[in-house]
Amino acid sequence: MKTYTAKPQDIRREWFLVDAKDKILGRLATGVAHRLRGKHKPTFTPNMDTGDHIIVVNAEKIKVTGKKLDDKIYYRFTGYIGNLKSTNLRKILDTHPERAIEHAVKGMLPKNPLGRVMYRKLHVYAGPDHPHTAQQPSTLEL
Repeated sequence: MKTYTAKPQDIRREWFLVDAKDKILGRLATGVAHRLRGKHKPTFTPNMDTGDHIIVVNAEKIKVTGKKLDDKIYYRFTGYIGNLKSTNLRKILDTHPERAIEHAVKGMLPKNPLGRVMYRKLHVYAGPDHPHTAQQPSTLEL
């Protein structure tokens, strides 16, 4: 028996719409990362991008458990000496709610050029509207 390897011309990508309203951040991110990677398909090949496009709406209505709103800290470095900036999850959700989901999903993808290509297929929006109606996304329940 030969091992199946997907070829670029055999890969079919679909568009899915995920509503993040009242979903737990980590559980939503694992489901989205699974779909972006293409592991749900029988044609999954580790060295190919076989995943689908995912549109996440209502990112501002995401939920977390416990005291993560105040205790979960996101760090970024400006590049200057001593300029390590930190922000908690509550402030991120107030200012840029889509960044919380993007950060969680990006951490679950491979850390290489292939992972960066997969990450580009993630589209996150704070509200219920999105500009991808022409792609006719089907609803995905995670």
